[in-house]
Amino acid sequence: MTEARKALVTGASRGIGAAIAQRLTGDGMGVVTLDLREGCDIALDVARDAFPPLDDIDVCVANAGVTTTIAPAHRMTEEQWQRDIDVNLTGAFRTVQACLGGMRERGYGRIVVISSVAAIGGLPGQVAYAASKAGQLGMVRTLAGENAAHGITVNAILPGLVATEQVLAMPADVRERATRSLPSGRLVQPAEIAAAVAFLCSDGAAQVNGQTIAVDGGASLSQLTLGSERR
Repeated sequence: MTEARKALVTGASRGIGAAIAQRLTGDGMGVVTLDLREGCDIALDVARDAFPPLDDIDVCVANAGVTTTIAPAHRMTEEQWQRDIDVNLTGAFRTVQACLGGMRERGYGRIVVISSVAAIGGLPGQVAYAASKAGQLGMVRTLAGENAAHGITVNAILPGLVATEQVLAMPADVRERATRSLPSGRLVQPAEIAAAVAFLCSDGAAQVNGQTIAVDGGASLSQLTLGSERR
């Protein structure tokens, strides 16, 4: 019997990260969870703290991030900017880097970075967040190129508006207005993000590398029509 793969999921205490950890566990992986909050296997700050040895990790899901820095560019402070870059971009790189050595040595690895549709479409009022998530995409493609010959794939998932605790806590009118703007007519469920991650972490995704996959209810699709507006 083949030994179960071992996965690391960061930002795993709730929301998307918790759904990913649950899905990978259900798929038979041994999952190590990491977060600043209590309740995970490892508690640390991905942007600053030293990682424990992670040479035995086969699957790395870099999900930890901050989404709450809101300020227009002309009023954004240096500290606000740096916080998003440190956690979302540097933290994701440090997470992946901590796992790469063992993956290269074994000739196998699956790396998935949880980015955002803001990486390709921008997000007014959250320039630091959008920039940090866009930076992740350049990182993903570079790491994919560097490690493809070592049996390692590196891909990104771009969630849209997901029904996490934070989104569901938004004022009802704001949430409803945002939901109405989605072509699918509903929020993305965390389990739907987890399903896409599970595929990229599988042996069946061995030839999917350096890709970005939006799971956003069609939010990144143009709705402009030059013909009839009837549907």
